[in-house]
Amino acid sequence: MANTASAKKAIRVIARRTAINKARRSRVRTFWRRVEEAITSGDSSVALAALRQAESETMRAVTKGVVHKNAASRKVSRLTRRVKALAAAK
Repeated sequence: MANTASAKKAIRVIARRTAINKARRSRVRTFWRRVEEAITSGDSSVALAALRQAESETMRAVTKGVVHKNAASRKVSRLTRRVKALAAAK
């Protein structure tokens, strides 16, 4: 248990930041899921639009420190590859 006032404040700040980061991470995963669903549905135009939004949201999460830059780039790259393959198949 925290003894000093500064330690008690630090606990409050950490709890607040954790909640914010959890919401951001959830938001990014939602955008990723939308791209996945568009790919499975087979609609390349919807998948492309979802990919653009997902990429934007992912890079925003990187600037906020929620997702590591390399992990985000890897995820976007893999999604882009799948959307391209979907468009080429049509």
